[in-house]
Amino acid sequence: MVTFVLVAGARLGGWAWDGVVPHLRAAGHDVRPLTLSGLAEKRGVSAGQQTHVRDIVDEVERRESRDVVLVGHSYAGIPVGQAAGRIGDRLRRVVFVDAEVPSDGASFVSVWPDGGAAVTAEIAEHGGFWPTVPAGHYAGHGLTDEQIARIVAGSTPHPGATLTEPAVLARPLEELPTTYVLCRLAGPEPSDAVRGLLSGPQWRRADLDTGHWPMFSRPRELADVLLDAAALNGPVARPC
Repeated sequence: MVTFVLVAGARLGGWAWDGVVPHLRAAGHDVRPLTLSGLAEKRGVSAGQQTHVRDIVDEVERRESRDVVLVGHSYAGIPVGQAAGRIGDRLRRVVFVDAEVPSDGASFVSVWPDGGAAVTAEIAEHGGFWPTVPAGHYAGHGLTDEQIARIVAGSTPHPGATLTEPAVLARPLEELPTTYVLCRLAGPEPSDAVRGLLSGPQWRRADLDTGHWPMFSRPRELADVLLDAAALNGPVARPC
């Protein structure tokens, strides 16, 4: 049995994985959708980037989990990539779902074209939080109107410090057994940093013909990709 720890991107909580969880559990695996501090039902909790890293590490260590597949979507790739280097031999595989990947000493926004200046200003204007976005932000990503409405209704402002504080890597990403899931409607190719990592022996790529939020638009297909990724480290159960 594999333990999947699922972490969604900015403004989202563990609820974002509701469409994926049943498919993984049907295969007999332990599945833990995790809400990071300051978001969804944990709204109001103070959080910096290392808080989010600790959220993930604590979830694994508190339950003494083994054969862990850490899954990070979008922003969550930043804390997931750091946490993966801190859980030792509990780690089975990392899966980045159309995600940013951490670089030691760099923040989530520092790699943006303006160095994160616009986001940093926006966070300051909204009391230390990155505000939610309107429905139009999600257009062109293969989502139905109902799916977009659910994302908008469930989103919460994101703790700004998690976006602007630097990553601290305990282990180089190239050493970690990793699958990168590219959502092709969001862009036909990954970033330069991800392309470099994919050239190494530990990294694999999987593509989905959908947009940036596949847990909503293609939950069954995403679950299949996660099961396939876990199987790269040895057999895993699949639904009958």
